[in-house]
Amino acid sequence: MSEEVKYNAIIMEIRAGVGGEEAALFATDLYRMYSRYAQNQGMKVEVLGSSQTEIGGIKETTIEISGDDVYSLFKNEAGVHRVQRIPETEKSGRVHTSTATIAILPKPKATEIDVRPQDIRVDTYKASGAGGQYVNKRMSAIRITHIPTGEVVTCQSERSLAQNKETALGVLAAKLMDRKLQELDKQMTGARRSQIGSASREEKIRTYNFPQDRVTDHRIKKSWHDIEGMMEGKINKMINQVSGRKKQD
Repeated sequence: MSEEVKYNAIIMEIRAGVGGEEAALFATDLYRMYSRYAQNQGMKVEVLGSSQTEIGGIKETTIEISGDDVYSLFKNEAGVHRVQRIPETEKSGRVHTSTATIAILPKPKATEIDVRPQDIRVDTYKASGAGGQYVNKRMSAIRITHIPTGEVVTCQSERSLAQNKETALGVLAAKLMDRKLQELDKQMTGARRSQIGSASREEKIRTYNFPQDRVTDHRIKKSWHDIEGMMEGKINKMINQVSGRKKQD
């Protein structure tokens, strides 16, 4: 993929991996970390869809982040993130290991990806909140299937069917753009490894170790401290070093 291509909007997907409720709570922490970082950088953050657990953790969430050349800044955040800490519900004080996965999709311009009406199937259903309780009795949630590729996108974050369809089409375009870029990568550099993998603990790109107050990126073999501050969005140094930017503050 050419580094000359700049994308000023991305779709970030965060999913709980291995570890049950603790993994879902960690996914919530990652959502807060990236959202606050982006907002502190003057970027726009919009939640496109989210599914929560009974105790407030995130099963999965999709957000759009907009800003100058945001894709080059965030693309290296894709992969499996591992957390090691003592869960609040753990009475014996044992450290648990859980994971969450991040996918980063560049959002294409309207002219880059053409989603033809004849290539999609649109299904509607009732929007639901945490625990399965209906938050909107109307058929406002939407599921779009891209027939040629099998990509499926759902959205229920907006109040109207039309708004949810527009949002879902935007996410679908991002997924199709990612497929296109993957194909270009294969042609240029060989097979491209999946961003998410199986979300097993061994496929980690980064570890957040709370007892040792340390975040380690295993690709560049670099660690940072003040993990509580980082969870609140103070990740400028880490993002800049991982993305190769010179600015470190």
